[in-house]
Amino acid sequence: MAKINFKPGNMLYPLPAVLISCGDIDGESNLFTVAWAATVCTNPPMVSISVRPERYSYDMIRRQKEFVINLTTKDLAFATDYCGVRSGRNYDKWSDCHLTKEKADQVLCPMIKESPVNIECKVSQIQELGSHHMFIADVVAVHVDDTLLDEHNTFHLNDSNLISYSHGTYLTLGEPVGKFGYSIQKKKKKKEHKRKAKS
Repeated sequence: MAKINFKPGNMLYPLPAVLISCGDIDGESNLFTVAWAATVCTNPPMVSISVRPERYSYDMIRRQKEFVINLTTKDLAFATDYCGVRSGRNYDKWSDCHLTKEKADQVLCPMIKESPVNIECKVSQIQELGSHHMFIADVVAVHVDDTLLDEHNTFHLNDSNLISYSHGTYLTLGEPVGKFGYSIQKKKKKKEHKRKAKS
């Protein structure tokens, strides 16, 4: 297989396809799609989103210094795309996509009730990088759909049909191919099997 030296660009795929809600639940608010969203730090929990300054929601977030990251699912795929291609200057995306505003605990921004996970964020830094400005934020609260918790209170997020974004296409996550640490666990099992065979 030959490799071609392609032009430099954003080829780090797949990415989480998330809906950002911002503004005030009792006043002006908006929804928009962000593909450039990332985990920044575990302790303290921090995330980032990168937004073009010309986007309608940019000034809202910059002024208020808070937003909510709402994870998206197969059922939210249409809304995710719609909120990325329509501007809140001209459309009420909450109404158009039949999404429900839900009150957050720590921020004024509304959360999306239909999303399985809502991550409340308060901006701590703004990095003006070029085409996009990065909002680095502290995670101040997380809300999860209780239907994804089992009797032991274990959270099964992958049962929610999450979607991702890869090179212009929304995709479901597909079949699992392993779990964290499985490569080491397999080796341990082989060693245990050999010991039993010898005894």
